[in-house]
Amino acid sequence: MKIATKYHGEVDINPNEILTFEKGIPGFLDEKEFILLPLSDDNTFNVLQSLSASELAFIISNPFNFFREYDFKLEDSVVNELDLDSEKDVLVYSILTVQDPFEKTTANLQAPVIINSKNRKAKQVILHNEEFSTKHPIFEKTETKG
Repeated sequence: MKIATKYHGEVDINPNEILTFEKGIPGFLDEKEFILLPLSDDNTFNVLQSLSASELAFIISNPFNFFREYDFKLEDSVVNELDLDSEKDVLVYSILTVQDPFEKTTANLQAPVIINSKNRKAKQVILHNEEFSTKHPIFEKTETKG
């Protein structure tokens, strides 16, 4: 199956890899089908690409690559909605706000994208945790001493 994408041009995708957001994504409630496409060779960065709107694509990354202490509990309603049976089936991504220069890029830790790797159901979950914001810098500032 071929689709038009924002960053990769036209690509051939496997229909078995389509992610279904039954209720859409906040701000894009009509967009229900997406595909994950690699953006970097090491899979640190990916694109969450809409199937129906080629211009709609989010740069995402596993937040644990940058925030080892990141931790939250999914509400039972989310577990049920995604038919999650095991923690092993859970994939977690954060939508990034890419900045110029890239070192200023931030991650939305308040609203992670949760994917059930078995059935490909997905949902962007809004966490009710004041520790997390929508704009966490993903690269630590390093201070140089003179």
